[in-house]
Amino acid sequence: MTSLFETFGVPDPVALVTGSGAPRVGRAIARHLASLGCRLALHANTSVDQAQQVADELRQQHALDVIVTQGALDDDGVAESLVDQTGDHFGRLDILVNSAAIWRPTPLADVTAAEMRRYFEINTIASFLCARAAGMIMAKQDRGGSIINIGDWATGRPYLDHAAYFPSKGAVEVMTRSLAVELSQLNRGIRVNCIQPGPVLLDDSVSDNKRGKIAESTLVGRVGTPQNVAHAVQFLCENDFVNGVCLPVDGGRGIYAPDGMQVGMNTG
Repeated sequence: MTSLFETFGVPDPVALVTGSGAPRVGRAIARHLASLGCRLALHANTSVDQAQQVADELRQQHALDVIVTQGALDDDGVAESLVDQTGDHFGRLDILVNSAAIWRPTPLADVTAAEMRRYFEINTIASFLCARAAGMIMAKQDRGGSIINIGDWATGRPYLDHAAYFPSKGAVEVMTRSLAVELSQLNRGIRVNCIQPGPVLLDDSVSDNKRGKIAESTLVGRVGTPQNVAHAVQFLCENDFVNGVCLPVDGGRGIYAPDGMQVGMNTG
């Protein structure tokens, strides 16, 4: 029995993790929550077959009830539908992790209004709609629930060719604080927090040389893992006195100026 039981008052809390079909951070979060005894609703858009495979594995490994929800989060009504399907099937919802997101490099001159809107629709608005719908269910539960959004460490230090992506992730941080205030008025047990991952899952196309430079750009001297983010999710679920925070899980990348990048001071 984990302390999730103490937090939510049920031996097998229910968690919905968006973007958990493909082998990305969302899937690692879902697997970790299953290992803690959570019943699960996975979500996928184009990777439904992969999500079904993961669901089968988790049922066999942990003897838990696992369902798969499907839909494109930029379609009207899908965000609310995922939450409703989860609540209808399990009769409750204790944890929501908004992990689904899109990103790809685009030079500034090529960014279109349509692309900007799509980033906001999926990365920001869908997370808001899922969180609001989940909050309505959690408001009726004695101990509320935990909503965790996924931001990005680099919203404070954005890098090139992602001018459409970073505004959508920066809005997630403000949204987290706003929803924490709003939903606490419905039930003091509802908490809304945000994780800002750093380099935890690099694309296979990243060269060894670049991978090494990224590792050295962190204080811990290495690239992180999706499991680092999953452990942070566990912490934010279990600690019922943390609300409205944005937690960097970046190995110190956000505060570190590697050698050669430090700015000297002339003290005269």
